[in-house]
Amino acid sequence: MRTSTVRRVGLAVAVAAALTSVGACGGSDGGSTSKGKDASSGSGVVKTDAIAALLDVQKKTGAASSAKVEGTMTVGSAMSMKQSGALDWSDGVSGSMEITYTGGAMADTLKKSGGNGTMQARYFKDGYAADMGAAMARQTGGKRWISYSYEDLAELGGASGAAMQDQMQNTTPDQGVKSLLASGDVKEVGKEQVRGVATTHYSGTVDVAELTAKTSKLDADQLTALKKQLNDAGITTETVDIWVDENDLLVKKSERGQMKTGELNTTMFYSDYGTKVSVERPPAGETIGFKELLQQQQGATAGAS
Repeated sequence: MRTSTVRRVGLAVAVAAALTSVGACGGSDGGSTSKGKDASSGSGVVKTDAIAALLDVQKKTGAASSAKVEGTMTVGSAMSMKQSGALDWSDGVSGSMEITYTGGAMADTLKKSGGNGTMQARYFKDGYAADMGAAMARQTGGKRWISYSYEDLAELGGASGAAMQDQMQNTTPDQGVKSLLASGDVKEVGKEQVRGVATTHYSGTVDVAELTAKTSKLDADQLTALKKQLNDAGITTETVDIWVDENDLLVKKSERGQMKTGELNTTMFYSDYGTKVSVERPPAGETIGFKELLQQQQGATAGAS
């Protein structure tokens, strides 16, 4: 049982890292024309100034409050996955996503733990929960959900944990637009079709550490520590591309960067702006906290020594 506890905690840590990397950055299926609260108020005017155009996109996308989401992500050799669901960012980030790990160490870990590589994630203003399935429930007395508090993750994770908390509590789908505006390096690529939608494509290069310093609420010591962690991981710059429709709403976003362990690559699609999003907390009797899992690991380690 001690070995099982350690395995579950290791899996929980991996899931935490994965979920925080996708939660608020989700995208959706742009197969149909984007629609939402401000869709009818698109300017309809061709803009020659990319900065002015992106300021409009940031405002309209941010004010839309919610959207259906779909996307894919690859993080070096650690994992590759696809996700779909809906998110609301009217008051923090909330919603639910179905995430399927399609390759890498993360998918292998889930399968070794008795899962099929697919999980449901639920996001709340103060944290999130992951459904680890029946295999975990059999080992934990019926507790199939792991609950993560952003404050706990920040406390346990040091600078990276604080950055994780800041990202999840403050990042909305218009952050890709904010990234380009903050970079000072943005250009209009041209007009393109994205899943049948006429869009304008913008691109730019972002210095990850500088962007974090400009957009986060981290203090000086946390920023210094985070910059060192990013440097150690080989993460320096990202190429950010966004595609927006005639109503100044984000339709697609991609981010590409290089790490020591391989390439970071995400592609997200957005649609159905203004969609209703409803999410409930998992049953308390089926949920175990992340800190409790860590305490179990510490107890198991102490008992084995």
